[in-house]
Amino acid sequence: MSFAREHGGWVILASFVVALILTALKLPEWARIWRPGWVTLVLVYWCMAVPHRVGIVVAVALGLGLDVMNGTLFGQHALALSIVAFTTHKLHRRVRVLPLWQQGVSIFLLMLVYQSPILWITGIQGTPVDVKAFWTMPLTSMLLWPWLFVVLRDMRRKYSVT
Repeated sequence: MSFAREHGGWVILASFVVALILTALKLPEWARIWRPGWVTLVLVYWCMAVPHRVGIVVAVALGLGLDVMNGTLFGQHALALSIVAFTTHKLHRRVRVLPLWQQGVSIFLLMLVYQSPILWITGIQGTPVDVKAFWTMPLTSMLLWPWLFVVLRDMRRKYSVT
């Protein structure tokens, strides 16, 4: 039996695939700024839950995938996600013990950390920046975090992801 099958590696992969699909879904124009950062949320969860398996390398791979999927500057999302993964790795022991609502505040701040290099690079390119989305995406991600945390935690326990 392979290592991935024994230790639930397929669950991690499947959660990232679902996050990428949710990110790729078309939304009406009014709802686009409210889209949560699905990939970033799932990355933060797995970096906190199994930091020895999910880290900066996974973040760079996901970021490059997002860059290709969105048609943005190659490496833009990879940089932002690797910063988030690094920060999560440094703080995961402190954040894991917090109540979910306080973890949500941490998620809000991590989403701002994710958005900052993207906003900076977009501004350097001369592309118009939607400032409302800079604040609404972290807000919706913060509000979604408790439910996503519970679902991923239950999946991790059910399939014995270690």
